[in-house]
Amino acid sequence: MKIGVRELVRNSNILEDHDYLDIEDKRTHKYKGLLVSPKYANEVKKILEKKILTKKQQELDELMSYAGCLTMPKECLNMTSRELRKYHAINKYSEK
Repeated sequence: MKIGVRELVRNSNILEDHDYLDIEDKRTHKYKGLLVSPKYANEVKKILEKKILTKKQQELDELMSYAGCLTMPKECLNMTSRELRKYHAINKYSEK
């Protein structure tokens, strides 16, 4: 069932008759969200927390794939930028 924000504010007991309500801005007809009955709130909350955790873990895994690319040899840790460029040029372009 779709209701407006004003209807919900005026009559908060409307949720007792329904399992969930779609909230819509009646002027602009934009979907604002979903209101879930208290009897299903814990189940929905667990599903959302699991989904959010999975999404955060995927983002972290993606970032961590780049983290290993930035490792430096120990002898380079205290070098200036000029010394690092020189070290890189020597190691990259020298004959092996």
